[in-house]
Amino acid sequence: MYSKRIATLLLLLSLPLAADQTLLAIPTSQPPAIDGMADEPVWSEIKPVITRDAIAGIDIELRACYDKQHIYMLAVFPDATENREHKPLQWNPEIELYGKGPQREDTFVLKWAISPRETDLSLSATTPYKADIWYWKSARTDPVGYADDKFQVYSARKIAKSLPLLSKNGSRFYLIRRGDSGNSAYQNRMLVEHTGDQTHAYNIQKPEGSRSDILAKGVWAEGVWRVEFMRKLNTGHGDDVIFKPGEAYQFGVSRFEIAGRDPDPKIEIPLFGSGEIGESLKLGFSE
Repeated sequence: MYSKRIATLLLLLSLPLAADQTLLAIPTSQPPAIDGMADEPVWSEIKPVITRDAIAGIDIELRACYDKQHIYMLAVFPDATENREHKPLQWNPEIELYGKGPQREDTFVLKWAISPRETDLSLSATTPYKADIWYWKSARTDPVGYADDKFQVYSARKIAKSLPLLSKNGSRFYLIRRGDSGNSAYQNRMLVEHTGDQTHAYNIQKPEGSRSDILAKGVWAEGVWRVEFMRKLNTGHGDDVIFKPGEAYQFGVSRFEIAGRDPDPKIEIPLFGSGEIGESLKLGFSE
């Protein structure tokens, strides 16, 4: 695992560095509907920031706007196929049990620094950090119109059930990923009896508590995903970044789940779980 991780780090370090781009959120009195269509006039008025996802090998367009209560964001990125199944249960007649299929859902992640100082938000950083994660999942959260609200802790101290990682300078760090407080938008299904050769692996439900802070909806058409997000500027929850117009906020994005895993050629989307922040970005607020 570590040889693969080191090879990935060397690849990322060999990429040309760019100065932080700033995405300006413009004020609006006519906010967009969070339906994934992205056809409201406000989006066409915003100059997008284009950032490179080195792991996925694609460019991602980002736009943002805000009103007195909410921040709205739009991500647009190419994807040749629409994937809306995640680990479906597949019947094995030899053992008469269900197993997990190789299909993986399409995802998109916004990763926000929860810190007043500049920090490296990558999984090879040389200093610890905590991050607010907005994790859109086409199969598990999109059907009810949400993104999963989670957080990451990247620590120099070993944490129970954490993933060990190597930093750029060879130091050992530990990663944990947890959901915010409350109930998620999905629950695992446990099936014993045969109800079909393939069936969904999750029961979908409306999330609750801090886990339900982010409305999100994605639409795929002609090889492109458009995913819209909406969240309160201040959720009132201590596990979320608080936005204040007039200040700037560091973040990054990823096409794939940022889980620190190596590519898996046995699944439909081999890079699922291998996502990483590429370019460090800033969100600013236009008056």
